[in-house]
Parts: sequence; structure tokens; C-alpha cells
Amino acid sequence: MTLLEVCCYSMECALEAQRCGADRIELCAAPQEGGLTPSSGVLKTVRESVTIPVHPIIRPRGGDFCYTAGEFAAMLDDVAAVKDLGFPGMVIGVLDADGRVDRVRMKKIMAAAGTLAVTFHRAFDMCADPRQASAELAELGVQRILTSGQQSSAEKGISLIRELISQSDTPIIMAGAGVRAANLPLFLQAGVKEVHSSAGQWLPSPMRFRNPGLSMSTDAEADEYLRYAVNGEAVAEMKNIIIAQRN
Repeated sequence: MTLLEVCCYSMECALEAQRCGADRIELCAAPQEGGLTPSSGVLKTVRESVTIPVHPIIRPRGGDFCYTAGEFAAMLDDVAAVKDLGFPGMVIGVLDADGRVDRVRMKKIMAAAGTLAVTFHRAFDMCADPRQASAELAELGVQRILTSGQQSSAEKGISLIRELISQSDTPIIMAGAGVRAANLPLFLQAGVKEVHSSAGQWLPSPMRFRNPGLSMSTDAEADEYLRYAVNGEAVAEMKNIIIAQRN
């Protein structure tokens, strides 16, 4: 049966995703940055509270995936922390300046990860040659690749996703970006073994007092009084579609 991974940004969201049928959680911070490494406090509370597999993302900043020496050193420390806390896997990705998988750094990451299941995240969608990258990641021992098929959504990138699946069983190709109940059958019919969805919604802050005249964000248009959260009904709907497909 196709596995459903849900991207979560808090312990509360992870518990809701678990309750509604998620098979695995990708744990992140900072949804507007596309997901950054969660704080140590969030990592600890999620590890203690959530029983399905949780894979934290290791990403020190937003933007591209070509990191400074200092950023990479911090990433290795975060890998060690995730491993020490007993998580079964993690999500990470490193490219060089030419858009290739940074094999030297990925070898160091794989060595530091040890037995952790490693997902190479959507840095894959920013690489210059996805077919070569897939082969290199297989050689490195990466378990899965999260990809939109190098398009703005996995639905638009379905042709490359199909091609990558046909090439090899490893790494597992996990479709992500814009995956939802309405288009989930497309991925199931394409033979995708794992799908990734935020299944998210923006909810209003409970704050009654509000100061609309300033922002804590570098994006002046950002609404300080909206919070991103998992939509449990959306998770349950996708899980039911997957179960029905199996039957």
C-alpha cells in the first residue's frame, strides 16, 4: 500500500496527522521558508509523543542548497542530535555550485547518519541532471528522494517521476509538492510507492489584541496573525483513497 507522509511544523500538527492516518511525519520549522531544522525542544517533545516514524528535516536556512563550511558543520551537528534522540530517519540535501549532488559532503552525511533512513529532499528538484543525481544517490545509500519531478508541482512533473520509478527500485521515489486528495489517484496509478503532502491550512491566531502597523517578518506583506497547521480531514481523505485503491 502506498505510504502517506505528512509534513508537520509542530507537535500538535504531528499528533493530528498521526490521528488521521499518516504513516510517517516529516518534521520541519518555518513553513514560509519551505521547511527548516526544528528546534531541540520541538524535536524532543515530538520524539516523546508521536508513535509513528518521524523524520526531521536538516536544513539550516532557506534558499539554495549550496552551503558554507559553517552551515555544513551545523548540519552535521544536527544529524548527530537527531540520531541521538532516536529518530528513525531524517531529510536532507546538499548540492554543489554547479547543481550537482555534492558527493563529498553527502558521504560525510551518510557516515554521520549511520543506520538512519536518509531522504534526499527537494534539493533534487534544483539539480542540473536528475537522472545522474538519482544514480549517484543510489550509490550513496540514500533510501528515498522527495521530488516534484523538477516542476512547480508533482502533478506537472509526473512524467519525470514515472521515468525515475521505472529506472530502479532504489532510491524510493516519493512524490511531493501539491499532492492532495483531488490528484492523489494520478500518483497511485503511476505506481508511486510513497506520497508527501502538507495537507495544510492557514488558521487565524487566537490573539484578540493585534498591532497591524508592524511585522516581525522580512516580508512586509506577511500576516503575523495566521498560523500554518495540518488539516486532519485532508489527511484522512487521502488515507481513505489509498486504502480504497488497495482494495
